[in-house]
Amino acid sequence: MAKKDQGALVQREEMQPVSPFAEMDKYVENFLRNPFSMLGGSMMPSAFLKAADITPSVDIFEDGDEVVVKADIPGVKKDDLDVTITENSLTISGERKQEKKVKEKDFHRVERSYGSFSRSFRLPENVNGTKAKAEFKDGVLEVRLPKTKASKQKKIEIS
Repeated sequence: MAKKDQGALVQREEMQPVSPFAEMDKYVENFLRNPFSMLGGSMMPSAFLKAADITPSVDIFEDGDEVVVKADIPGVKKDDLDVTITENSLTISGERKQEKKVKEKDFHRVERSYGSFSRSFRLPENVNGTKAKAEFKDGVLEVRLPKTKASKQKKIEIS
């Protein structure tokens, strides 16, 4: 199903969910990332609606013997980022600070969002968080978590 956007140069095709549960997960994730989006612009101040724009988009995938987490965090300095790993979760938090060079009265339009953000992700059991490495380059944070010995899959016969 194509998402229609008036004035867009390219129409975005969204992938169809594999199951009804996957679709529900998608709606819950969208709600958690932007809880006020369903209220519409007239009911909530734009500051609340733009807060979700700060939250980084994340890809999590396996690359050989590592689990890789990539987060898009443009406009944030490395010193304003924190990456924390606990037993079974990874938390990325930080702050995008507003520029003070331009006075508020001199703005013609304000669309960029500023403020704090935090996202947490459950890690697979087979990763070694103590040997994780993080790199931040060109607004992309990449965290690499080496996998421990993978549990061998065993087929169980059904009686």
